[in-house]
Amino acid sequence: MEKPDLNQMWETFIKIPVEKNEYNKNRLQFISKTIYNIIRFKIYPMISRFKDSGLINWYCFLIHSRNSGVPTSENDDNPYFHIRVELRKDINPDNFLNSLPDYCVMTRKIKHESVESIAGINKSIIKNEQIEEAWKIIGEISELIINILNIHKEDTDIHCQQIYQFLHFCSNITQLQIR
Repeated sequence: MEKPDLNQMWETFIKIPVEKNEYNKNRLQFISKTIYNIIRFKIYPMISRFKDSGLINWYCFLIHSRNSGVPTSENDDNPYFHIRVELRKDINPDNFLNSLPDYCVMTRKIKHESVESIAGINKSIIKNEQIEEAWKIIGEISELIINILNIHKEDTDIHCQQIYQFLHFCSNITQLQIR
C-alpha cells in the first residue's frame, strides 16, 4: 500500500446495528457475529471493487461514533465503520459516489487539515515528518485485518479467540499489550 494523497481523501460510514446494551452484554459474540461479518461481507467486497476498477489507491477503516467524529445526529449512539479512501487523481468523484452501496452513509470529501494529524501519533519522530506515512500503516493494518478474516470459510462464524491469536503474534513481536 502506498502513502495516501491527503488532498484526495474521502470518507463514508457504515452503521453498525446495535440493540440497546447488546454490545456490553455479549461483547465477544457481538464482535464475532456483527463486526467481523460487516468487514467480510460489506467492507471487503466494496474495497475490492473500488481497487479492481481503479477508483482508489489507498483505504483504511476504524470504528467511531458521534463522539469520535461521525457526523450524525445527537440522538444517534450507534458505532459506525469509518472508512477513508484516497481517490485516484484522474477519477471523477461522481463515479465514486455512484459506486457506493446503499449501506454507506454520510459520504463526503475530507478536508486536508482534518487528516494532517492523527491522535496519539507524534509526527515529528516519523521520517520526513510526513503524517502520510502513518496513514499508510493504518491502511496496512486495515488490510491485515481483512486478510486475517478472509482466510476463513465464508459459512463459518469466526470466534474472537481465533482473531486474538493472530493479533497475539503482533503483540509478541513488539512485546506490547494493548489495553
